[in-house]
Amino acid sequence: MSIGGIGGIDNSRIQAMMEQLKAAATKPAAAPAAPVGVSETPSTKVNFSDALKSSLEQVSSSQNAAEDMGKRFAMGDESVNLSDTMIAMQKANIGFQATVQVRNKMVSAYHEIMNMQV
Repeated sequence: MSIGGIGGIDNSRIQAMMEQLKAAATKPAAAPAAPVGVSETPSTKVNFSDALKSSLEQVSSSQNAAEDMGKRFAMGDESVNLSDTMIAMQKANIGFQATVQVRNKMVSAYHEIMNMQV
């Protein structure tokens, strides 16, 4: 699987990620995608900010886990192998790149809305 260009993801992939965020936001609180510590009834909708916060927390935790694995591998921990470490680092990198692209789209949409004439 390749990403279009060195610094970006094409619009179709961003749209797919946005659809995943929306799907995660509409799942009941018992689903694994629900934020930790949030108890909601299944009939309550999760707003966009909660879904975005949950996604950012997932990206942050994957980056922290990858960094921890890298440190453990560098120190010679035999329970951590190189392939798992590299995969974790790549997953964290892809998650971060996707987050940056979503942020860029949101900023672009904000500027477009702010420049609209009423």
